[in-house]
Amino acid sequence: MKSHWTAFVNARAINADISILRRILTAMRTIAVVGLSQKSYRPSQVVAKYLIGHGYRIIPVNPAYTQVLGETCYPSLRDVPEPIDVVDCFRRAEHMSPLAADAIAIGAKVLWLQFGVVNVEATQRAAAAGLEAVTDRCIKIEHARLLGALECSAQALQT
Repeated sequence: MKSHWTAFVNARAINADISILRRILTAMRTIAVVGLSQKSYRPSQVVAKYLIGHGYRIIPVNPAYTQVLGETCYPSLRDVPEPIDVVDCFRRAEHMSPLAADAIAIGAKVLWLQFGVVNVEATQRAAAAGLEAVTDRCIKIEHARLLGALECSAQALQT
């Protein structure tokens, strides 16, 4: 039986694999942002606006709202009537196990836990069901680093 530490290390391995992160960010275009807020100063909204600006389809998921950023906001992942590639979670770690179950149930391909969010059980559950799991990483920062302005700047310095 794997220890929690082994599962955590295995879950973190995907974070270090740049090719996997780049593939996720390139191929997966529909992102459900769980916990997306209407408040412009909240990290979830900053990230969602950035992703929209880079051509991603954002689906807000938050039971507190009916609309966010001009899009219908759904109370749960299971209420979303269209396919979702990535479930990007802006919720505390203790809420991740039910969200992992929902991500599996809807056929998502990736469970992405934002900075500071680590839940070994949720990550194991998602991986066992065939999802890729990214933990403790910001999708906006990873996009900028691997595909956006940060990469462009690094490439410019090399030429």
